[in-house]
Amino acid sequence: MSSGKKILLGVTGSIAAYKALDLASRLCKKGHRVTAVMTRSACQLVGPASFESLTGNPAALELFPRQKPQQIEHISLAQWADLVLVAPATANFLGKAANGIADDLLTTVAMAATAPILIAPAMNVNMWQAQAVQENLKKLKAFGWKIIEPESGRLACGDTGKGRLAPLEAIEKAIEEALYPNQQLVGIPVLITAGRTEEDIDPVRTITNRSSGRMGYALAVEAAARGARVTLITGPADLTLPDVEKVVKVRTAEQMSQAVKKHLPLNKALIMTAAVADFRPSKASAQKIKRGSGSLDLKLEPVADILAQASRNNKKHALMVGFALESKDLLANARKKLIAKNLDLIVANDSQTIASGNIRATLLEPKGRAVKLPLMGKPELAGVLLDKLDELFKKRKANQNAR
Repeated sequence: MSSGKKILLGVTGSIAAYKALDLASRLCKKGHRVTAVMTRSACQLVGPASFESLTGNPAALELFPRQKPQQIEHISLAQWADLVLVAPATANFLGKAANGIADDLLTTVAMAATAPILIAPAMNVNMWQAQAVQENLKKLKAFGWKIIEPESGRLACGDTGKGRLAPLEAIEKAIEEALYPNQQLVGIPVLITAGRTEEDIDPVRTITNRSSGRMGYALAVEAAARGARVTLITGPADLTLPDVEKVVKVRTAEQMSQAVKKHLPLNKALIMTAAVADFRPSKASAQKIKRGSGSLDLKLEPVADILAQASRNNKKHALMVGFALESKDLLANARKKLIAKNLDLIVANDSQTIASGNIRATLLEPKGRAVKLPLMGKPELAGVLLDKLDELFKKRKANQNAR
């Protein structure tokens, strides 16, 4: 799944480097895109191929890679990242970073990065307590770098004391706080539908569409990261399920309709990204339809409009956000849907983006001009939409207070 944020994971030559493999895996499962930047010492402890297999991205090792002579590696990586995390960070790395020494790829990336930088040190207890290390930590904190302090315990060298890499849960929490500092949606229950639906023709054939589910899953990941209590109702999708409060799996339009009716009264917003089949066979065959010499006529009937029904029954307590996928007259058709379904916001996009990782969307509200957005990844659009949702929540609260 291509969603979440872009994280550079710096790995240095601490014995705790093997824990960075688990961390990389956990971050990827949350939908983040991870690229490992490894020092030469780190490569003596864990192999770059392990990070590449877990993240799906090549590990960055050299300041001047031969395979990319046209690219300034440290600048392109620094510009790519939404966050830089060095875990584990050795005393050597802390000393160089604190004193402006950039003599390898990782230290050079750290100097060039404008994204938040998190450091999770791991070393012997006596090294951690050394005055030089503590002074370097003070400098890095003054730079605005976030230090995730190690925990106490038995160390690899046999000593006991402070120096163990912080628990991965603590590192993950620090990452979320750095990536989503505002937590605009904290505690707000949000219902999101995603994926496609399937309507049976016979036991082996269905009417469906090419929706991948990327948009809905990206919204679920982003909303959860912003503190929302997310319920995801998902039809079939080609993705790993995101880590949200509740997941409800459905297959048909009727199943999705019933799930929305059940869960929407408990939520403050519905974001309907699911690509629901508009038609279903009037009667599905109980047996597989055999191939014949002639044509096959299927009688189809329309399915219920889930979003329109939801808006009629829940508009007073929940915000309604829909998507309009059109092959022609995009804005005109989207505005008709916006008005007919009494929505707070509709996202208009061309049918060519249905199975793509990118999207060029236009946002329409009942009042105001259409806002055309540039081509962007669906995770980036998820951030834009949730910023808008937060704005809509504030408007609704202000209107209620004014009454």
